[in-house]
Amino acid sequence: MYELGPPFRGSMVPSGTNILLSGPPLVGKRSIAMETLAVGARRDEGTIIVSTRDSVVRVREAFSTLVDGKTDLAVVDAVSRHIGRSTDADATKYAPSPRDMSDIGVKFSEFIQSFYTEQQREYNRVVLDSLTTLLLYSNLQTVFRFLHVFTSRVETVDGLGLYTIESTAHDAETLSTLDQLFDATIEVDAAGSATLTLDDETQTATL
Repeated sequence: MYELGPPFRGSMVPSGTNILLSGPPLVGKRSIAMETLAVGARRDEGTIIVSTRDSVVRVREAFSTLVDGKTDLAVVDAVSRHIGRSTDADATKYAPSPRDMSDIGVKFSEFIQSFYTEQQREYNRVVLDSLTTLLLYSNLQTVFRFLHVFTSRVETVDGLGLYTIESTAHDAETLSTLDQLFDATIEVDAAGSATLTLDDETQTATL
């Protein structure tokens, strides 16, 4: 079981759960994802961020404030190589761009394999921020296939995956299609109310 972060602190979800975090821009989806990742980092769980919108520098700066700088956070950066920075480091791997989902998947798999098999970490958390960027670069079918493999990988290692998406940027068909891949959802509205739905049970909290 995995404990969630605010605003659902204390709530638990089963191992192997993938959660879709949806809502309009700037309502706190990313904060929920990062806070939940930080819960694991404080317990020395494996922690991975796959970023399609912010550079590794910005990701690490934001996450560091949540864990007092003490974490071996792994980052797959699909932004920086696109703007001319591309040297892999021990805890950072670069994908050419958000369009290259095959390479993103490979780099993610290398990290999760290292945490789960080589370091034998029982618990591993992953944030993918964001699906909206992937959909800007590729069609729905391609993104769906990528996510099917990605979420299956998280499930296989009994991990926890959180995936952000801007609900107002996509039509109902797109959101409904992607929703099939996830075990739970957290929907955040413009008023700052977040609703967690898991196994047809809902829990609402205020950000």
